[in-house]
Amino acid sequence: MEAARAIHERDLADGFGATILPNALARKYPKAARSWGWQWIFPGAQRSTDPRSGAVARHHIFPETIQRHVREASRLAGINKPCTPHVLRHCFATHLLQAGYDIRTVQELLGHSDVATTMIYTHVLNRGGKAVLSPLDRL
Repeated sequence: MEAARAIHERDLADGFGATILPNALARKYPKAARSWGWQWIFPGAQRSTDPRSGAVARHHIFPETIQRHVREASRLAGINKPCTPHVLRHCFATHLLQAGYDIRTVQELLGHSDVATTMIYTHVLNRGGKAVLSPLDRL
């Protein structure tokens, strides 16, 4: 996030720094396109010109780019199984639950509106009575 913010601040200093918003949002919130809250988490390396408005802005990198980098990083790390951003998200949730984090915390971290969606990750736990710990077990 710090790198994305630094790019945004540099673009603002250079007279750019706006993102392209849908027309209705741009009319309703005229300053939003330059605010940090509307910027891309993964900004593109180059500025581009919007063909409709002619505005120069920085677009996001494409999902395929992120997927390619994750595949390359997993290859370099010697991971032989398929690795995608979705697999990493699933592993993150599973490891949190295995570490004893409560389902509501995991739900919030994943951004699920319904806890039933988060409950899908509990199928891998299957710990039975072993999931219950005495406070003395942690000493």
